[in-house]
Amino acid sequence: VTNYHVPQGVGDIVMIQSDHTGAVDILSAELETADLLGEQRKAQPPPLAAPTMWTTEKMKEFKAKMGKEKNGRMVVKRGEVVTVRVPTHPDGKCICWEFATDDYDIGFGVYFDWTTVTNTAITVQVSESSDEEDEEEDEEIEGLSPAGDVERGSRSCLRNRYGEIVPVYRRNSHREVQAGSHEYPGEGIYLLKFDNSYSLLRNKTLFFHVYYMS
Repeated sequence: VTNYHVPQGVGDIVMIQSDHTGAVDILSAELETADLLGEQRKAQPPPLAAPTMWTTEKMKEFKAKMGKEKNGRMVVKRGEVVTVRVPTHPDGKCICWEFATDDYDIGFGVYFDWTTVTNTAITVQVSESSDEEDEEEDEEIEGLSPAGDVERGSRSCLRNRYGEIVPVYRRNSHREVQAGSHEYPGEGIYLLKFDNSYSLLRNKTLFFHVYYMS
């Protein structure tokens, strides 16, 4: 099929003629462009509001409290990325988080997965590196957009159904309790990423608390 290119503006007509049959198809450039743009808009998630974030100096109290909780303490090993998946709750209106570490800092970021919630249970996913985490998600979702790294921003690639709330940056969680909240943008799953992939030698002891408010 030979495509004869002509300057395209609003309302232009493009004629495509077959070399074999001589048949001519007439297309509206305006309609075709509108259709393509419409499909692109549908693929993009709506923008997400900025979170509210703060720090507190009550490290000892927070660590002592979380140390007594069943799931309030864990070790993020060197080179690992831990993703805490927190579904939106039908009784909640916003998510809240608090975390601290022993002795050393850790990378932290928050993303939102625009997906249907079938279970409100909080789950934890461990990857040996940010690259491995990306490969696992690539198998599920196609279409990537580049991002930065844990030193300057998120290492994780954003997918069409994923929205970035807080890019992954190293936080001084060994000096102050890091806390924040975000109002639900709709139904979906929050991804709280604790990134220790940049550390080649040190494991990080993490104390964290995640909950919703109505």
